[in-house]
Amino acid sequence: NCGTAAVMLAGHADASGSKTYNVGLSERRNESVRAYLNSRGIPDARISSEAFGESQLRVPTDDGVRELQNRRVEVSYGPNAGM
Repeated sequence: NCGTAAVMLAGHADASGSKTYNVGLSERRNESVRAYLNSRGIPDARISSEAFGESQLRVPTDDGVRELQNRRVEVSYGPNAGM
């Protein structure tokens, strides 16, 4: 139970697409997680998000390389969750 904690979504992508495409993909990933959280009773007003695209790779790769670990949404919650 998170009570009334703020939730921050940070969407990421690997380097297999263009930078512009990957930012959009990160936004779509955030929206999927947001929809799930909404379905579990967490209201939109408590959720913020940012799309990083390929700018913060978990596993460094060359441009154009597909890496599953870089395709992610990181979820943080609590008083310092970026709202």
